[in-house]
Amino acid sequence: MVSSNEIIEEDKKMLMQSFKRWYPVVIDHGKGSLIYDIEGKEYIDMNAGIGVVALGHSNEKIVKAVEEQARKFFHYSLTDFYYEKAISVARRLLSFFPFKGKVFYTNSGTESVEAAIKIARHHTKKDYIIGFVNSFHGRTLGSLAFTSSKAVQRSGFSPLLPSTLLIPYPDPRNPLCREDCTSEIISYIEDWLFKKIVDPSEIAAFIMEPIQGEGGVIVPPHDFFSELRSITSKNGILMIMDEVQTGIGRTGKMFAFEHFNVVPDIVTLAKAIGGGLPLGAVVGREEVMDLPYGSHASTFGGNPLALAASEVVLDEVPKLLDHVSYLGKKIIEELSSALSPFLYEVRGKGLLVGAELRKDGKPYEEGLAKVLDGSFNRGVLAIGAGESVVRVEPPLVIEEDIAMKATNIIKEEIEKLR
Repeated sequence: MVSSNEIIEEDKKMLMQSFKRWYPVVIDHGKGSLIYDIEGKEYIDMNAGIGVVALGHSNEKIVKAVEEQARKFFHYSLTDFYYEKAISVARRLLSFFPFKGKVFYTNSGTESVEAAIKIARHHTKKDYIIGFVNSFHGRTLGSLAFTSSKAVQRSGFSPLLPSTLLIPYPDPRNPLCREDCTSEIISYIEDWLFKKIVDPSEIAAFIMEPIQGEGGVIVPPHDFFSELRSITSKNGILMIMDEVQTGIGRTGKMFAFEHFNVVPDIVTLAKAIGGGLPLGAVVGREEVMDLPYGSHASTFGGNPLALAASEVVLDEVPKLLDHVSYLGKKIIEELSSALSPFLYEVRGKGLLVGAELRKDGKPYEEGLAKVLDGSFNRGVLAIGAGESVVRVEPPLVIEEDIAMKATNIIKEEIEKLR
C-alpha cells in the first residue's frame, strides 16, 4: 500500500506548489464530520474542506441524487442548451432572497466574483468598484484586484484590474477605528474617498464580505452595512455581497447579510452550495441581471451533477440553522474560556469561528502553527485565517459531542502555548 509520505513526495514533483497545505495528511475517505487518511487514522473535520461540505462527507442523499443524475446525463452545457434541473435549483435558491431575482451559475467563488464585476459595470455603465482591505474574493486577475488578506496573494501579478480601490474595513484593530468603527469608516468614505479620490457618480459598486473569512473571521459592527447601504442607494451604487464562504447556512442564517439588516443588489455564492461538487452562483435583483446575449457564459457552470447535489443542500440546510447557531455559540464560549495570555479574542457567527492569538501585542504566527499541529496530532483538522487566527468551520451537520471534543482539544493546545 502506498504511504502518505510517498503521496506527498509525488505531489511535490508533479503539482505546481503554489499553495501550501496545513499538515501532512493524505485523505482516503470521509463520513459525516469524520475524515480518514490512507493509513486509516481518524480525524474530526473542523474545516469542511474550507466550508464546502456543509452536509458532511459522503452524504447519502447527495450520493443518491448525483448517482440518479449521472444515469441520465453528466453534462450538456447550460449556456447553449436547456435542462430542468437548472430551473428547479434556481427556483429554490431564489426563494431565500428578499427580492425578485435571477441566477447565473458558475464553477467557483472567484468565477462568481468575476461575473458580478461584469454585471455591475455593464448595468451601471460605470467603471470604479470599491473593495475593502483584508478581504478575500478569489485569485483570478479580476477578483484578485479586491483580494488583500495577504500581500503574497497579489505579489507579482500587477497590473491588476483598473478602476478599483481598496478602503479600510470596519475592523476594531484598524487604526481608523478609534471609537466608533461605523461612523469613522463611513466618514472616510464620504469625506475622503468621494471628495478626494473618486466621485460617487463614477462608482459602479462596493464589494465586501459580510464577515471577512480568510482575513481572520472579522465581524463588522452591526450597523455598518445598513449605513453603507444608505450611501450606495443615495448615489446609485450597487452593493455586492461576497457570500462564498458565509452563505448557505454557515453563520446560522442562509446568508450572513441577514444578520446586518441590509439587502444587497448582487450576492456571490460557491463552496457549500454544491455540497462538495464544483458549483457557484451569482444571484442579483432582476433588473440588475441584464447582461446581453453573448456577453458572458460558462461551459461547466450549472453542471447537472453539481445541481443535483445543490438541490439536496438547499433542501437540508434550512433545517440545520438552529443547530448551527446553538453549536456556534457553545464553541465560542468554550474557546473563550481558554486560560492563555495569548488568546486575544474569539469571534464569529454560527459555525464560522475564529480564535485570534497574539503575543506582545502582535499576531502570534508561531503560536497558530503550534496549535494547528498539536490539534492535528490529536486527530483534529482545523485551519488558520488571517495572520494568527485558528479558524473553526466544521460541516454544518457535525454532532455536538464530536464538535465539543474537537473544540476542547483546540482549547487545550491554546493553553499549552508559551
